[in-house]
Amino acid sequence: MLFPISGLPAGSLTDSLISRLSADSQKSSTAELIKKGRFDELLDQFVTGSIDFLGKLMIALLIFYVGKWIIRRIAGFFGKVFNKRIEDRALRSFLINIVNITLFSVLIILIINIVGTKTVSIAALIGSVGLAVGLAVKDNLANFAGGVMLLFNKPFRGGDYIEAQGAAGTVQSVGILYTTLTTFDNKTIHIPNGPLSTGNIVNYSTQATRRVDLTVNVDYGSDVELVKRLLLDIAEKHPQVLHDPAPFSRMVKMNDSSIDFVLRVWTLAADFWPVTYDLNEQAYEALIIHGLNIPFPQMTIHLAENQNSELK
Repeated sequence: MLFPISGLPAGSLTDSLISRLSADSQKSSTAELIKKGRFDELLDQFVTGSIDFLGKLMIALLIFYVGKWIIRRIAGFFGKVFNKRIEDRALRSFLINIVNITLFSVLIILIINIVGTKTVSIAALIGSVGLAVGLAVKDNLANFAGGVMLLFNKPFRGGDYIEAQGAAGTVQSVGILYTTLTTFDNKTIHIPNGPLSTGNIVNYSTQATRRVDLTVNVDYGSDVELVKRLLLDIAEKHPQVLHDPAPFSRMVKMNDSSIDFVLRVWTLAADFWPVTYDLNEQAYEALIIHGLNIPFPQMTIHLAENQNSELK
């Protein structure tokens, strides 16, 4: 007769004992087969177990590929929805990655349940190694959290030109762990989201206009008013230079071998580099035409005549 133990019903206790006894009997029967030399029966058990394992493996692979095909269709549907409703392509790429990871996680759990492995045992296994995995991937967890912070704070959007973490380029996407930039010479840079979210970010695309600063060096003795007038004429005649704010030109510094003038103009952000290149070329040509020299660093050394002296 079975009695309840610590509030456990007798029926559940019986089932637990029967399952343990059956497992022990199976192990002992395998050991007994080896001891008694009954290898034919042992081979039959091995073949039966292999066929069962291969059958489950085939089912798992079939479910995986079918699920993968379905996930692609679902992700494509969400991608179309995000393209219509979300303008920021960096946010779109991050959300699509989240959808893919979530769907594949559900698929893996579904496969585990179908092939016969209990989800409770898998959860217990994950819990037992959770601390070790957390310590191993702590940087990646920080990168994931950084990606979420970037999308919430929005210091930049997809297509913006930024400078951060010693790199500069156009933002292509914000992934789960990394932000992808493309440089002017078509290089791809992957920056971890963690340091990116906590470091300094210079965004060159948030403002509609930018200022171009051009420094010009001329010889001492040059006509200051002439240099200022030449630089202002160049700026005012350029079609992409804005007239409000007006161009500015003044002498700013007296160096060892030159006097420095600065020309500051405003232009649209998209025209920044063309205007910079044009002003440099035109300023050089104007100075040469008007006979103004552009100095280079030099040093004049005066040597004193040697005088022989007797050592006393």
